[in-house]
Amino acid sequence: MIHGIDLTTLAIPFYILFMALELLSVRFFPDPTEQGYAAKDTATSLSMGIGSIICNLGWGLVTVAAVAGTHAISPWRIGSSAASWIVLFVAYDFCYYWEHRANHRVRILWASHVVHHSSQHYNLSTALRQTWTGVGSTVFILPLALAGFPAYMIFATGSMNLLYQFWIHTERIGKMWRPIELVMNTPSHHRVHHGSNQGYLDKNYGGVFIVFDRAFRSFEPEGEPVKYGLTKNISTYNPFRVAVHEYAAIARDVRAATSWRDKAGYVLRGPGWAPRGANA
Repeated sequence: MIHGIDLTTLAIPFYILFMALELLSVRFFPDPTEQGYAAKDTATSLSMGIGSIICNLGWGLVTVAAVAGTHAISPWRIGSSAASWIVLFVAYDFCYYWEHRANHRVRILWASHVVHHSSQHYNLSTALRQTWTGVGSTVFILPLALAGFPAYMIFATGSMNLLYQFWIHTERIGKMWRPIELVMNTPSHHRVHHGSNQGYLDKNYGGVFIVFDRAFRSFEPEGEPVKYGLTKNISTYNPFRVAVHEYAAIARDVRAATSWRDKAGYVLRGPGWAPRGANA
């Protein structure tokens, strides 16, 4: 967002254009190893994207207030020089890395993020399959405001980070030039992130850069064919159920738990966690 202009909203016509081009390329130059598009799956992804825009009108107010308030109490002020933008761009992706990692390691956060991983296809429409309950990410960008970056710079950088991630949701692009693969997040790296293969789980969290994954040992190169989706896939295309199914599962587990420690574990431990001796 730059002075009230949401870059991701402005990009909607380009999303549609590039999805159409990808769909045409899949239609006229098919690859049997690719999942391609499926009508119901794509409709669900687009519905989740539209719902996310609507819901974020509310969550966005909370985030704006939190970021602006944090910046107001910060003793530092950083101007909008070219160097400041570059530093913020890298720093934002560093914060995004830890947010994304937490989304996979803390179940209540995963309940929101799982939406993005729920498709068993991988194409540009998958990039638009976004959560309707994303306020949990706010805390991870507050250090940037505390460091002195103004809110409009932070939100603009967040939009640019998200825009970058759109194009990496494709099977149409193979591995890229090695120096790019070394530093940047690419379709190959992000396909791994969307894989439910055992060796691909909880890997490649980066948004724009892959260097943080390399530094913090969460990197995995693409090798075996990727199996997209969840370890336990959901059998629905209903957008509402896609949006809330993991919250419902958490509620069931918490109700069934016999101790407060186990109840907390089902909320705060990783997805798939269960008390010792419990049936998985």
